[in-house]
Amino acid sequence: MDELIERWRDTARGAGAADPAGVERAGARLLAAWREPHRHYHAVPHLRAVLDVVDAYAGSARRPELVRLAAWCHDAVYDPRAGADANERASADLAGALLADAGLPAEVVTEVRRLVLLTAGHMVPVDDPDGALLCDADLAILAAPPGDYDGYAAAVRHEYAHVPDPDFRAGRARVLAALLALPALYRLPEPHARWEAPARANLTRELRSLT
Repeated sequence: MDELIERWRDTARGAGAADPAGVERAGARLLAAWREPHRHYHAVPHLRAVLDVVDAYAGSARRPELVRLAAWCHDAVYDPRAGADANERASADLAGALLADAGLPAEVVTEVRRLVLLTAGHMVPVDDPDGALLCDADLAILAAPPGDYDGYAAAVRHEYAHVPDPDFRAGRARVLAALLALPALYRLPEPHARWEAPARANLTRELRSLT
């Protein structure tokens, strides 16, 4: 965790955080959230994976430090019993409070909140490279080798263990169909070229298994 908290500090400082104590409070709160025991996929490994993709393609963004902040905050609230986009809205609200407490400028807070909310449906406006980078990083797991993808799908099922199997299968099928209906899963040129085809193959394979 020391490596992650250092990444958080560097990101917050790079984005203009003016309150070191607030930075420490925000980092501790975020890491505690990502380590909640009910998380099986939306946990620290997912955070680290998203940050790694953002770092790898940071040159595609206008303000990569804000994308990193949004990566830290995008699943900060994750309740599998919440409906619709409630988790994303709650995560954006938490981001607003934590980043303001860390002394980040108001326009940075506003932009990070906007980016977090994009992860509700992964519908990215045209000419929004920062939103594209965050959403591409969030969905990178979809293009994993089939065995790793199946592990991800199993972890998501574990998070929804309270949902009866027929209801889960129907709900999960709707999620997969919505992803497959997107014009593109990945918007940045290199992730699109590398990941679009394997991601669609994985999604299609899982959808067939559910229906």
